[in-house]
Amino acid sequence: MKERKSEFTRVNVKIFGEDYVVKGTEDPEYIQMLAAYVDRKMQGISQKMPSLPATKVAVLAALNLADELSKLQEDYDELVKKLEEGKTSRMG
Repeated sequence: MKERKSEFTRVNVKIFGEDYVVKGTEDPEYIQMLAAYVDRKMQGISQKMPSLPATKVAVLAALNLADELSKLQEDYDELVKKLEEGKTSRMG
């Protein structure tokens, strides 16, 4: 597992046309990548529903991202379970 830095960095990002300063312990490139991903999600939703205000676009993007995370977590949990079952069957 990657070790996290303890010092905070400040990164300027632009999401959905707005500038933000993000403070965190991750590499600036990683923070920029996350911001770009959120921006792409919001831009995609806005293109499909151009009359939505930015706050609603943000909420829908958050729901989309939560859905992705939940599905990935389910896949991960399933893989871990299969790995554990495989270890148990080889030991017994």
